[in-house]
Amino acid sequence: MTKRWLKLAAVPIALSFVAASCGSDDESGGGDTTPDTAAPAATDAPDDGGGGGDGDFGGATVTITGPERDDPSIASLNDVLGAFGEANNINIEYTGDADWEANINTQVQGGNPPNISYFPQPGKLADFARAGNLKPLTDEVNATVDEFWIDGFQLYGNVDGVQYGIPAKTDLKSLVWYQPQAFADAGYEVPTTFAEFTALIDTMAAADGPKPLCVGIESGQATGWTYTDWVEEMVLRLHGPDVYDQWVNHEIPFDDPQIQEAMQAPVDLWTEDNVFAAAGSIAATSFADNGQPLVDGQCYMHRQANFFAGLFPEGTVFADGSPEAVDVFYFPDINGDRPVLTAGIFAAAFDDDPATMAVMNYIATADYAEKRQAAQTEAVGGGLSGYLSAALGQDPNVYQPLEQSFLAILADAQIARFDGSDLMPADVGAGTFWSEGTSLVNGDVDVATAAERIEASWPG
Repeated sequence: MTKRWLKLAAVPIALSFVAASCGSDDESGGGDTTPDTAAPAATDAPDDGGGGGDGDFGGATVTITGPERDDPSIASLNDVLGAFGEANNINIEYTGDADWEANINTQVQGGNPPNISYFPQPGKLADFARAGNLKPLTDEVNATVDEFWIDGFQLYGNVDGVQYGIPAKTDLKSLVWYQPQAFADAGYEVPTTFAEFTALIDTMAAADGPKPLCVGIESGQATGWTYTDWVEEMVLRLHGPDVYDQWVNHEIPFDDPQIQEAMQAPVDLWTEDNVFAAAGSIAATSFADNGQPLVDGQCYMHRQANFFAGLFPEGTVFADGSPEAVDVFYFPDINGDRPVLTAGIFAAAFDDDPATMAVMNYIATADYAEKRQAAQTEAVGGGLSGYLSAALGQDPNVYQPLEQSFLAILADAQIARFDGSDLMPADVGAGTFWSEGTSLVNGDVDVATAAERIEASWPG
């Protein structure tokens, strides 16, 4: 299970978006190209005309399952898929499931899979694709994916050179949270290189004020996952995407000197002078408990993904220019290649029926992303939605100012790579990488020992 979903629990929620009963009529990358935000014609739809237009699929039913089950996500999916279904005479049924990972296995093994599922784990998608359970995207859907998604975001829906998955939701991890006014008051500037970032940490530590960083890696059974994010960031920054890919694919072992260097880098930064840990130690401090000390002035910075906006104290304001506002900046690079670490969800299809591929085609578009964001913002009462998409061609005005910062960082990225531990075998990525990383942070082992133990745990 992907790290984020490990920490969530809810009961399954089933929704039906029935075309006949819908009451509403409405519902970054390479170069300088900005695609039109209207959705392309649905695959094989007669006279669709684009934008989810007037294709008629004869009342076909398309079932979708996935792990997204919080109320705002359910509401936005209801609005967006319901409107597309109404416009194209498709009954779209979505089931959000807390036990999605186990249940999708049961459904596939029983010969009764959904038409489409949302996958938080590219590795699981790849397993199903290699077993022949998933269908490759049609040429039309592939063309839509190429139009709206740069290669780095398509990469983890591609299995052995064949595209099966469509990016449906993006989490951006390469962020540093801070308060601009606190920086201004202390005379600090946002660093634009990693050398400037480490120099700023040294300056902050020497000033005998707030600590430079808030850090915590405790997360119950998933303790250590925030450390692995830092390591992944450092592999990308120190050694680039080729080494990153080789490491994730186990073509470079964990005990390779390049990987050990990346494993040691956060440990070297997380000294007593540099870190505020709310529970007294990094390993004992919950990853979720770093928002309060930042706004309380006990630290200046916290590196964490975009979803961390929901873990700040109630009433926190974001990117509105006020003295207490919290904002983000890009976690700086080393080699000028602007890598970003991401996570997210991919849609993949278990059949290639025309209605199924029409829905897949729509999910690939900026129109889907833009309308889902607008609907999810409305569902949370106008605040931060919790949804983000790196699809090209969206109207940024449907996003809040802070969310627009996320989009700008994604759009400026030259390299995008998915969370490496989510791509590794579970015994490693959700096992020894977490546990041995925690031991390293605690000082119980050195980096060579931690790396050797992780490497020894790699299956087969």
